[in-house]
Amino acid sequence: MGQAFQQYLKDHRNQHLEQLKEFLKIPSISSLSEHKADVKKAAEWLQHELSLVGMENVQIFETDGHPIVYADWLHADEKPTVLIYGHYDVQPVDPIDLWETPPFEPSIRDEKIFARGASDDKGQVFMHIKAVEALFQTMGRLPVNIKLIIEGEEEIGSPHLPGFVEEYRNLLKADFLVISDTGIIEKGKPSICYGLRGLCGLQIDVKGAKTDLHSGQFGGAVQNAAHALVELLASFHDQDGKVTVEGFYDKVLPLTEEEKKAFLALNTDEEQIREELGVPELFGEKGFNFNERTWVRPTLEINGMASGFQGEGIKTVLPSEAMAKITCRLVPDQDPEEIYNLLVKHIEKHKPKGVTVSVTPFDQGAPFLTPFDHPAIQAAGRAYEKVYGVPTAFTRSGGSIPIVADFDRILGLPVVLMGFGLPNENFHAPNEHFHLENFDKGMETICHYWLDISTLSLR
Repeated sequence: MGQAFQQYLKDHRNQHLEQLKEFLKIPSISSLSEHKADVKKAAEWLQHELSLVGMENVQIFETDGHPIVYADWLHADEKPTVLIYGHYDVQPVDPIDLWETPPFEPSIRDEKIFARGASDDKGQVFMHIKAVEALFQTMGRLPVNIKLIIEGEEEIGSPHLPGFVEEYRNLLKADFLVISDTGIIEKGKPSICYGLRGLCGLQIDVKGAKTDLHSGQFGGAVQNAAHALVELLASFHDQDGKVTVEGFYDKVLPLTEEEKKAFLALNTDEEQIREELGVPELFGEKGFNFNERTWVRPTLEINGMASGFQGEGIKTVLPSEAMAKITCRLVPDQDPEEIYNLLVKHIEKHKPKGVTVSVTPFDQGAPFLTPFDHPAIQAAGRAYEKVYGVPTAFTRSGGSIPIVADFDRILGLPVVLMGFGLPNENFHAPNEHFHLENFDKGMETICHYWLDISTLSLR
C-alpha cells in the first residue's frame, strides 16, 4: 500500500509541480487592497482543486475580509478525524529588485522552486491536497476522516478566523489539528514543534516638559524624558537578564525530564551560534541553555526606542518626550492579559519623578503546548522517520502563532505542527523558495501519517 502511493507521487511529480506553479502564479497578497480579486481567485483555485481530488462539501465562506475555504471527507467509520489548517494568502514582494526571477513567475533551479508563497504556505497546503489525491488514487478512499480549513488572511493576523471558528465549531469538530505552516530544524533532519511562545506587546510613552528645552538653561533642574525612560527600562531586568517584574514567573511551567533529554539530544552548538551572530558571548538567564532560553523561558525585550534629536551632529536639548516598544514572549501557563497588568503595575511603581507615563497595549497571543508524548505527536514523528531515515527531533519554538492558541482555546484540540520548510527559505523576503526534497518527502510523510493515525484510538 505504501509503495503504491509512493509510486503514484513519483509518476505524477512533474504534473504536480506544474499545478503548484499555477497556484503560485496567483498574487494573493492579502494586505494590499488592489489584490483583493487575486485573493478570491486563489480561494476559487483551491475550491476547484479540492473538488477535483475527491474532497466533499467544498465551500467558500465569505468573511468581512478575505474568504475561507472548507472541505471534508468523512467516510472512515470509527477512525479518527483530523482538521488540517493552512493559508493561501502571501506577503508583499518588496523590494522587487532583489528577486532573481519575478515573484509570481515560479522558477525551478537547484531542485528548489522559487516564488512568493512557495514555502509559506501555498507549497505546504498543496502537499496536503496531493497527499489526499495519492491516497484516493491508490486506495480508493482515505484511511482517516479529513477536514480542511484554508484561510486568506494569515499574513494580516487572521482577523476574521477566530470568529469563524467560534461560529462553526461543530463543523470543525475533530480529534486533533494539523498545521503545516512551519518547518524542520535543518536539511535532512525532521522535527516537530509541539510548543509555541505567546506574545504580549505594549508601548511606553514618557512625557516631560511641554516642549524640548535648552540643556544649558534647564539641564539639571528639569527631568529629561530620555533619562526617565532609560531609568524605567533598566528596572525591568537584573544584571543577568532575569525579568524583575513582580509575579512575572509565577505561572511558568517547568520542563519535564523527558523534554530536557529531548533538547539535549539536539546537540545544539552554542559556540557556532555565537560566531554566526557575531557577538562576544551569549547572554541570558543563568541556569538555562540556549534552547531553553529561546523556547521555554519567557522574555521581555525592548524592540525600539525614540527620543530627542536624531539628526547629524549635536542639538543640546532636554527631550520632552521618549518612547519605547516592548514585547514579551510568554510560555505556558502565562496569560497575556495578566502579564500586561503586571507590567503596568511595575511601570507605575518605578515611574521616575518629573514625568508622566502612559502605556498602550499591542498584540497579544496565548502560548501553546501539546504534550510531546501525545499519540498524534508521536505518530507524526514515526512518519517522518520512515521517510527521512533519521530520528525525529521534538522542539519548541521561540516564536508565536496566535491563531494556534485560538484553535486550542475554541476547539480544545491537540495541535500537531507538522511543517516541511527550512529556516533559510526566505519566506517573507525576496527569493522565497521551497526545497523539492521536502516537497517529495513531505507528501510521502503525510500519507504515512494518515495510515499510522488510522490504527490509533484518539477518542
